[in-house]
Amino acid sequence: MSLDNALLQPFVLGNLSLPNRVVMAPMTRNFSPGNVPGENVVEYYRRRAAGGTGLIITEGTCVGHIAASGYPDVPYFHGEERLAGWRRVAEAVHAEGGKIAPQLWHVGGMRRAGVPPEGDVPGYTPSGMIVPGKMNRHVMSQQDIDDVVAAFARAAADARACGFDALELHGAHGYLIDQFFWEGTNQREDAYGGSMANRGRFAVEIIAAVRGAVGPDFPVIFRFSQWKQQDFSARLAQTPEELEAFLAPLSAAGVDIFHCSTRRFWEPEFAGSALNLAGWTKKLTGKPTITVGSVGLDVDFIPEPGDSTFREADPASLDELLQRLQAGEFDLVAVGRALLANPDWVELLRSNALPQMKAFRKEDLATLA
Repeated sequence: MSLDNALLQPFVLGNLSLPNRVVMAPMTRNFSPGNVPGENVVEYYRRRAAGGTGLIITEGTCVGHIAASGYPDVPYFHGEERLAGWRRVAEAVHAEGGKIAPQLWHVGGMRRAGVPPEGDVPGYTPSGMIVPGKMNRHVMSQQDIDDVVAAFARAAADARACGFDALELHGAHGYLIDQFFWEGTNQREDAYGGSMANRGRFAVEIIAAVRGAVGPDFPVIFRFSQWKQQDFSARLAQTPEELEAFLAPLSAAGVDIFHCSTRRFWEPEFAGSALNLAGWTKKLTGKPTITVGSVGLDVDFIPEPGDSTFREADPASLDELLQRLQAGEFDLVAVGRALLANPDWVELLRSNALPQMKAFRKEDLATLA
């Protein structure tokens, strides 16, 4: 396998067969009035499938729980009209020969009361906190936990019924599942708090319920991160041993692919090894992994306070990424901003036309399709 075509090699896992190793990273967009993915959303994903992307992971789409959403005009994954919209998205992607997975999302404490259409519903959290030590959100009861687990299972069943090829569970970046993982925001004294195993119990229950809803042959991707949007320096695991203890129950519960979110794919996860988070995760679990983080860009993701996460950047070399992929450090590569600016990013790669790739600029967001 040459460095030139490592990204273009096929990937097969059970019933999931991809023509290449490029994944469209999930990126939150506020382009769904009434929380319904409309024709603009259909066209947005269709174009990236037509451009050759191997697997599209959608923007976060909220499961059917009263507090799942925290932002205006994000799409939902429940309700007849909303699911019909997602069905059109999947059909459009398939018509272009692509594969697609919805990212199922619950924002947890990131919700502020007042966001429509749920209004005064507060953010739901394990311990009332979105940052350590500051109690200003709803503390989830056992019934609340059970309701959220059931909501993820319903959304998973709907994903399969709507014709999607896989699904992703959003367990990263300080949202609800990650709020249970993170000791700083999980100070519970019941079976969901304390030890790493207990803090992971909520995710394990969701994964198991989702697996039960979709059956054994439907791919389940799980996205996690060490960093949180509340604290870029936060870490769930300080050592490979702690990471293995964190991952093993998730893997056993039914995860097929781990999506390992880092802000810079080239950074080593632990001292003494060049492996990144996806590399360590693959080594410890034996499961396929997706790497992500400033792929193909010359400016990494370090937002200033109040800055957009979509930072402007110019195209950059893929040499190190390709070397790591060829070496088997990870299996798939998620591309974000570069695919926003270049819907045909994969075709440009295939035709060896990297110099033709456009830079990403913030004004592009207003007209994205």
